[in-house]
Amino acid sequence: MEHDTLARVLEAIRGAEARGKLEVTVMPASRLIKQVLELLKKEDYIKSYETTGETKPVLKIQLSGTINKIGTIKPRYSITLSDYERYESRYLPAKDFGRLIVSTPKGVMTHIDAKAKKLGGVLLAFVY
Repeated sequence: MEHDTLARVLEAIRGAEARGKLEVTVMPASRLIKQVLELLKKEDYIKSYETTGETKPVLKIQLSGTINKIGTIKPRYSITLSDYERYESRYLPAKDFGRLIVSTPKGVMTHIDAKAKKLGGVLLAFVY
């Protein structure tokens, strides 16, 4: 049994980007993984994704070639509004470059959206 499926999917994306692939296929497909992929699509880090298969869902992700580094944050730190800058400097290479992905009570969003809505949450991943 796999413990961190989000880490496995993000590692597959990172590896495919490093090899210059345009598409990567991963499984399993959970609701959290789909929310993170939707956020990556909205931020133009991936082109698109689709779910295929009924009994065992498989995700086909179309890559855009714009990801330098992507990964999960472990342990998953709880974060308040005043903590964002500390974690930005720890996981992102420069100010206003890259995104932290945060699970908040209002859903999965980037740290920029969470700061604008004055929400804390749990850090899930980073991408730049």
